[in-house]
Amino acid sequence: MSRNTTLIKNGTIVNEGCSFSGALLLVNDKIERVIPDGEALPKAEKIIDAKGMLVIPGLIDDQVHFREPGNTNKGTISSESGAAVLGGVTSYMDMPNNNPPSSTVESLRFKDSIASRESYANYSFYLGATNNNIEEIRLADPSETCGLKVFMGSSTGNILVDNPQSLEQIFSESPLLIATHCEYEPFIKNNLAKAIERYGESNIPFSEHYLIRDRNACIESSKIAIDLALRHNSRLHILHISTEEEIEMIRRASQISPKITGEVCVHYMLLDNTMYDTLGSKMKCNPSVKERRDREAIIKAVKEGVIKVVATDHAPHTKEEKARGYLSAPSGLPLIQHSLQIMLDLVKSGTFTKEEIVDRMCHSPADNFKVSKRGYIREGYYADIAIVDMNRPDAESTKSPAYLCSWSPFEGRTFGASVIHTFVNGQQVVKDGKLTGEKAGRKLKFEYV
Repeated sequence: MSRNTTLIKNGTIVNEGCSFSGALLLVNDKIERVIPDGEALPKAEKIIDAKGMLVIPGLIDDQVHFREPGNTNKGTISSESGAAVLGGVTSYMDMPNNNPPSSTVESLRFKDSIASRESYANYSFYLGATNNNIEEIRLADPSETCGLKVFMGSSTGNILVDNPQSLEQIFSESPLLIATHCEYEPFIKNNLAKAIERYGESNIPFSEHYLIRDRNACIESSKIAIDLALRHNSRLHILHISTEEEIEMIRRASQISPKITGEVCVHYMLLDNTMYDTLGSKMKCNPSVKERRDREAIIKAVKEGVIKVVATDHAPHTKEEKARGYLSAPSGLPLIQHSLQIMLDLVKSGTFTKEEIVDRMCHSPADNFKVSKRGYIREGYYADIAIVDMNRPDAESTKSPAYLCSWSPFEGRTFGASVIHTFVNGQQVVKDGKLTGEKAGRKLKFEYV
């Protein structure tokens, strides 16, 4: 096998709680050497001068909706993984609410076949739980499948699991990590009925969204999930936590069982309910963005490490769909191209350190899902690398994002940092902020025993 070599020199390597000047030697698909400053540098076919830049592990996003198959007018594996690597995200885990839903092992193989040809980034696909697919769940291979997605509240592409007996069986028998969308449907339906009575079906303001899909719906559903997980000793990961109360529930539950964890998404650290009148449908998502106190509690939880996984819930919809009224406009935001920039702006503001960001977006997702040989800059690990210029502002990517839907909720915003180069499995997929055309993604493997 020929040796394809790349030397990344003069950068500040951020990894495992430390920042230091040094270089990386990439050989074929792996990191062969981590070279501290002052040591002699080897020769290489390609040399990247990262002077003045951060060199970090590629991000791992544990929650995306790339829309293929079934809704390729909104996004494809190719288009959205391209946006991902432009944002420094080198691995993703895609959700099952496709059309049709990905609720069989065979449907996951079909998505794998598309991604093997089309994905710029590494990939894995969640199996979707239903009220009656326990046989498929039993067949799933934990070394090849990131998790089982359980919608305990309906959302886009509804595959709601609302049968108590089905939930008991899923939590007692799933061989996979159980990742939940927690919203209690009866509360939402009751709140929606009140909003329709007050405003009529055509005049509900978007500012009602956080009151319709309210905090109590999230709290009740998360309570049910945690109770099930504690009773059955399940591996539970609650996604896109949006309330202060759920964070405290995770804090307490994780002290009883370390198998219970949570994730938050970048937009819940940037937005709150005071912004609905300005952004309207562009910030409509499920669970809803809630109050300032929730935003502050989420940031605090990430800072303290109560919540260690930060992702996006990237969910593109067309401009035409988003232009509809409240009841018709779908929930979901395209985010993956800008998640690292959002978090680095929080570094610039003093909210987080760059080492904390790398832990929450690279190391901890790898640890949480037991991803094999990714998420760290270590010799022998796959060469998934992002190179970031903290001093190069970016106003263009929000005007013309790479998403197929071609819009961003952050239009008009200038981010303070830019992703300059991205490597996936040792291949340069982004050069000088542009896609190279190399589709280097591979199927993620998981080290479950």
